[in-house]
Amino acid sequence: MSTNDLAFLFPGQGSQAVGMGKELAETYPEARRVFEEADEALGESISTMCFEGPAEALQLTANTQPAILTCSIAALEVIRAHTDLQPTVCLGHSLGEYSALVAAGALSLADAVRTVRKRGEAMQAAVPEGQGAMAAVMGASAADVEAMCSEAAEGEVCSPANENGGGQIVVAGHAGAIGRLRALAKSRKARAIPLKVSAPFHCALMQPAADALAKVLEPIAIGAMTVPVVTNVEAEPNQDGARVKDLLVKQVTHRVRWEASVQHVVGTMGISQALEVGHGKVLAGLVRRIDREVGVRGVGSPADISVLKGPQ
Repeated sequence: MSTNDLAFLFPGQGSQAVGMGKELAETYPEARRVFEEADEALGESISTMCFEGPAEALQLTANTQPAILTCSIAALEVIRAHTDLQPTVCLGHSLGEYSALVAAGALSLADAVRTVRKRGEAMQAAVPEGQGAMAAVMGASAADVEAMCSEAAEGEVCSPANENGGGQIVVAGHAGAIGRLRALAKSRKARAIPLKVSAPFHCALMQPAADALAKVLEPIAIGAMTVPVVTNVEAEPNQDGARVKDLLVKQVTHRVRWEASVQHVVGTMGISQALEVGHGKVLAGLVRRIDREVGVRGVGSPADISVLKGPQ
């Protein structure tokens, strides 16, 4: 695998599963150290939650976010220690942008896990349970989804939240508005499938969480970035540390422009290969739907590392 056209991709919520990172930590001291550092930063054992669950606790947003980030950075440190692979660019899906920023040197692991724990708590608290909803729309163009959102809103919040690629756009907002959008989609030969989420992420209802996050980020030092990070908000690479906090705050209420982000690294930057760093293969599936020519390999287990290391 060449290092001059390689992207590191970092997963977001939805990639979690009990047992994630366990084999990696048992096999590689580099991974074990990452889990220990995250435990120390949080003052509790996020590693035990990753390795043993319970699943109900791992599914809580405030736990899911630091857990996924820790697993990604554990895999990253093993890649760094046992291969010579270096990314040209990093990008992450929603929460994954924090992992990408750790990889690029903008955030320390300790600051990142503490921040995403607070981010998760704030996102969970922003909207009372049952008042918000999300749905995945298939079979409609981006323009059609925008139009349906406008029509379904009726004074409430209803907007695209994730442009995932391959014809899938996730929408978020008030539960009533999302219900109306689902009916509209059905009448227009599209599908809108409700998502089991704890809050309506990446829409205007998340403004209280954005305000809380801004306060959390305020005292944190941003390090010099060794590689650019393609941001969810702009779908363009950023290597200016002074812009990081503002972009992370905006990300909470803005849509995740994943399809445009992947198209930028492939079309403009000439990236043809990527590693999905951490647990799961969610991003590999999304990238394949956007551009089948990009080779994406998941790196979350000792077996994956062995493949990267090649014949010894």
